[in-house]
Amino acid sequence: MFQRISIVSACIVFTGCASVVNDSTHPMKVETKTEAGQVVAGAECKLTNDYGSVSVKSGDTTQVRRSSKDLDILCKHPENPDASARAISRANAGMFGNIILGGGIGAIIDHNKGTAYTYPTWVQLVYGKTLVFDRSAEKEGQPTLGTEPVPAK
Repeated sequence: MFQRISIVSACIVFTGCASVVNDSTHPMKVETKTEAGQVVAGAECKLTNDYGSVSVKSGDTTQVRRSSKDLDILCKHPENPDASARAISRANAGMFGNIILGGGIGAIIDHNKGTAYTYPTWVQLVYGKTLVFDRSAEKEGQPTLGTEPVPAK
């Protein structure tokens, strides 16, 4: 109870609730697999958003910079076609805390800093496909299910 009161108090004092509660980065596990479902580790993966890029080998976890913009992922492996994906950025609880606690200014600060947003924490790209991963479909302890993008009309 004391911890909750402390967090709420800090949110009010600092007005940027997500900035207080969340780091500017969060972990993301990146895996690659074949269309048959066999996991293949060791692909060179590059994760890019408006704050820059980070590289990771598939099978590992890396820290990604939070942003309101989606995260593009490209994995290359010498024995497989490229795997690509887009991880959708979704507002996290810190943003809603700002809105509820009257932090219009805090919401703007956290939006601009990216700390009010989170990507899926575990994705599995498929070689030869382009997938979309949305954190709203995330289930704890499981990879987020990727979907194929809907073609534009």
